[in-house]
Amino acid sequence: MTATFHFVRHAMHGLVGRILVGRSNDVPLSPEGYNQTQHLAAWFRDKAVSRVYSSPRERARATAQAIATDLALEPEITPALDEIDVGAWSGQSFDALEHDPEWRRWCKARRSARAPAGESMIGVQLRAVSYLEQIRATRPTDAVILVSHLDVIRAALLHYLGLSLNHYDRLEIAPAGISTLVVAEWGAKLVTLNESALA
Repeated sequence: MTATFHFVRHAMHGLVGRILVGRSNDVPLSPEGYNQTQHLAAWFRDKAVSRVYSSPRERARATAQAIATDLALEPEITPALDEIDVGAWSGQSFDALEHDPEWRRWCKARRSARAPAGESMIGVQLRAVSYLEQIRATRPTDAVILVSHLDVIRAALLHYLGLSLNHYDRLEIAPAGISTLVVAEWGAKLVTLNESALA
């Protein structure tokens, strides 16, 4: 019995690459992001998908809703897929963070570091993988879509690939990128990474 997980990073918003949004600022998708959601919906249209799960963040919910509506499904919102809590760094610019030694440590040692007053990557990985295993236990042969955030998706994929969280930056996943993982009793296989629905 093989479960298929289609991870989708939320579509583009206007602060991507400039501001560490985190959980403090819930931002809407940009016009480009809304265009990406239409391509995502079309990409999944002929896929046999049984459920669409989403992070509670607005940018993820809007992405999930576009996909789910096209599939005649209703997205299921879960905190297990929520953005990593970066605590005191939420809302800061990446330019400003470059001068913070704790931020530099976080970027070099993601497996052991923790965001100030926030969450560790190990914590993110535990909650995400636990949720995926719950899905697999109840829907062991289904294909599902999980709309989430960059670090959450990276943490889950690294677990199933047997790689350290310190390798997080080896996985590049763009906004609206699709990464497909299959999981069974024999193990897991990454089928695609950062696939574009626009291609």
